[in-house]
Amino acid sequence: MTVDPTELANRLLDAQVEFILGELTGDRLAEVVARDVDDLLGVAATTTLGHLVDRERVKATANTILDKPAGSAVIDPMVTGIADAVYRHAANDEHQLGEVVEREHVEALVTKVLGMRSLHEEILRRLGDSPVVATVASWFVTKLVADVMQQNRDLAERVPGVASLLSAGERATSKVRGATSRHLDQLLGDMAGKGTQLALRRVSGAIRHTVDEAPLHEAAMEVWDLHAEDTVSGLRDYLSREDLLELAGIGSEIWAILRDTEYFRTMIAAGVDVFFDTYGGYTVTELLDELGLSRDDLVTEVQRYAPAVVGALNADGQLAGLVRRRLEPFFHSEAVLGMLAGAR
Repeated sequence: MTVDPTELANRLLDAQVEFILGELTGDRLAEVVARDVDDLLGVAATTTLGHLVDRERVKATANTILDKPAGSAVIDPMVTGIADAVYRHAANDEHQLGEVVEREHVEALVTKVLGMRSLHEEILRRLGDSPVVATVASWFVTKLVADVMQQNRDLAERVPGVASLLSAGERATSKVRGATSRHLDQLLGDMAGKGTQLALRRVSGAIRHTVDEAPLHEAAMEVWDLHAEDTVSGLRDYLSREDLLELAGIGSEIWAILRDTEYFRTMIAAGVDVFFDTYGGYTVTELLDELGLSRDDLVTEVQRYAPAVVGALNADGQLAGLVRRRLEPFFHSEAVLGMLAGAR
């Protein structure tokens, strides 16, 4: 009995599709996943990352991603949506700040920030270059002195007879001021610039002295200890939901602009170079070990998602169609049909 090569090829194709579906569904899937992961790790143990992936191609991929519109219909709503979910989550009422952030890490951060002398000096120097900051410093010192003088006056007026003396002195001063106001205004004008700079130096000096001498470390840790047992939801007293969402939106806008700059692309490329300089000579298996991923971890994660994905595709017949479309060109190729014709 003669069998048409095309008919025989279709029967072989059906058998192959059925075999693959059997491997991808049911109890066989777990065995197949473990087998394929082991096969891949066997290759990964002898292949270095630098040999497997070219760093310039990775940079090109990064640039392709950066070229995509930043304000997509997915990213912007997700940023504010996640911020809102975090803010309103019930877990904020169930966990204390001290559970979320350990005290030793807070102390390390406080110690580091207070010890960054060059940062403090440079900030104060840069602030000193701003006329607006100098004006604010002058206002601050003037306000402080005025408040102290007013407090002293209030105390003095409580003494019998002093109030009348102060009143008489003010009347005499007003007469003198009327005669010499022009000279006084000129004098004050000449001294304004010097006074502003003096005020700024005083404020800067006070800040330096506070950072260097005051027990800021102890004060900061005391504040932390006082609030470490507060629930995370207590932070809502400092930040409203509307403020958080607005900050998230501003951050998203900043990111959208930053990612489109040449500077950011240069930094991404530098990061890729550092990664390949560090790990390019590692085999893929060694890199996985550095990341703390074992063979069992990989098998577990694949098995976590594969059954659901494969099951969904198989339920409506899509899986069989996908497998068939991949194999059909082979079984209908001239080479295979020729072999089947010659085997009759």
